[in-house]
Amino acid sequence: MISSLGVLMSLNDPQWGNRGGDDGGGRRPNQGPPDLDQLWRDLNRRLSGIFDRKRAGGGDRGGDRGGDRPPVQFNPRFLGGGIGLLLALVVVVWLASGFYIVDASQRGLVLQFGRYKESTDPGLRWRLPYPIQSHELVNVSGVRTVEIGYRGSEKNKVLKEALMLTDDENIINIQFAVQWFLNDPVDYVFNNRSPDDAVMQVAETAIREIVGKNRMDFVLYEGREQIAAVAAKLMQEILDRYQTGILISKVTMQNAQPPEQVQAAFDDAVKASQDRERQKNEGQAYANDVIPKARGTAARLLEEAEGYQKRVTVSAEGDASRFRQIVSEYAKAPEVTRSRMYLETMQQVYSNTSKVLVDTKGQGNLLYLPLDKLMQAAGAVAAAPAGGGPEAPPPSRPSPAASNEVPPQVVEKGDTRSRETLRQRDREAR
Repeated sequence: MISSLGVLMSLNDPQWGNRGGDDGGGRRPNQGPPDLDQLWRDLNRRLSGIFDRKRAGGGDRGGDRGGDRPPVQFNPRFLGGGIGLLLALVVVVWLASGFYIVDASQRGLVLQFGRYKESTDPGLRWRLPYPIQSHELVNVSGVRTVEIGYRGSEKNKVLKEALMLTDDENIINIQFAVQWFLNDPVDYVFNNRSPDDAVMQVAETAIREIVGKNRMDFVLYEGREQIAAVAAKLMQEILDRYQTGILISKVTMQNAQPPEQVQAAFDDAVKASQDRERQKNEGQAYANDVIPKARGTAARLLEEAEGYQKRVTVSAEGDASRFRQIVSEYAKAPEVTRSRMYLETMQQVYSNTSKVLVDTKGQGNLLYLPLDKLMQAAGAVAAAPAGGGPEAPPPSRPSPAASNEVPPQVVEKGDTRSRETLRQRDREAR
């Protein structure tokens, strides 16, 4: 800029580049360019003279001051060069105003004569200067929060937003927060006049619709998470239908309680409900302890009954088969079969006792069979050959039929031994 002023001064200064003498006829010796400070002072002086000159009628006073400084001469070429330089500076500044910076969390929207033209990514960008084009910067990564039913703290309630009516005609106080961010900055800026207010209204509308379709207990206790999820989905559907360019991130239920006027009564009802749930849990625990045991006992009894049924059935079938075989053999040899059946029956009966008293027929005598002694004696005789002595056949066990014919001990009526002696012997044997 200073070099341009120097060139301009060189064009308007009559002595610039004049090499003549002081009288104007000769040429001055070769000198360098004038000092820049001097040129600047001359420029200021000339500009002051242009704007402070007086009318032509005030020549005397102008003549009086003429001795202090030389008269200023107006040069049209100098004025035209200054205006051109000023216009050039204005144009440069105007073009430079088109540069703008977009941060990493922002998106730039370029408008041409007020209409959307394009979106720009982060970085240093340039557009045509105003009023041809303009731009707007929109934050697309920041998470924004809308509070419904309170402001800042849960104590600062906004009852107009918080009070809602449930399906069972109860009034509850709900406070919740909605977090959202921009999904489409173009729709956010140009399709809605107040998108932030739209989010608040949509959130309140969605919550009121969901609360109005559910009962009070469900809203206050077990349905909080479900209500928040359904509300977020419903809000997103409404905002997408309005083309707001907003994406719901999360809906958080801060507080849900009945109005303060009925809080005490509601607490009593809650305590009663908790006691009921506790008793139900205790009963369920007792049932879980008793019912499996009863079912196990029933299953065991059923298994035992089925086993008994199968055993009895198989035994009956075996007895029937054996009886049929016996009948067949009895038809072939009745006497032999009858004797064998008698012997087998007596063997089965006597195998369960160690002493037998038999009343002989006709005489009233008692036959005493010490089966335990006989069995012990038979065992001792059988073990004797193992000790090195001559091997002897073991004594045969007397059958009941043989005992009737040859009794080992007989007590007759004429004998001096009485029945009391026999009883004493029986006791000793026991």
